[in-house]
Amino acid sequence: MSAAHAAELAFAQSQTGSTGGGSAAVLTQVAFFAAIFAIFYFLLIRPQQKQRREREQLLSSLKKGDRVVTSGGLHGTVLSLSKDGGSDTVVLRVTDQVKLEVDRAAITRVVRGSETDA
Repeated sequence: MSAAHAAELAFAQSQTGSTGGGSAAVLTQVAFFAAIFAIFYFLLIRPQQKQRREREQLLSSLKKGDRVVTSGGLHGTVLSLSKDGGSDTVVLRVTDQVKLEVDRAAITRVVRGSETDA
């Protein structure tokens, strides 16, 4: 084995060793991006999906006689629910003489009995 041949073998081995380190760097980057995605999912996406499901459940469980608060801050009692074409509407009694028709999406919360006493 000549010195030139030995040098070529050493160079070839050093090239092979560096590609193994390169794949480890790529693997580290992939793991880093997966960790970032997991953080975004558990801190932003999942809570927002849960909040949306709770809101849809609240709006679908509305019934006549519920005390509700609208997004504008109006308090009222549900008199009737209707689905006209593409829009869901709710008729609210604000006082004895005032009845308002609002979009179902404008309802933000249902007031329970203990909240009305305060």
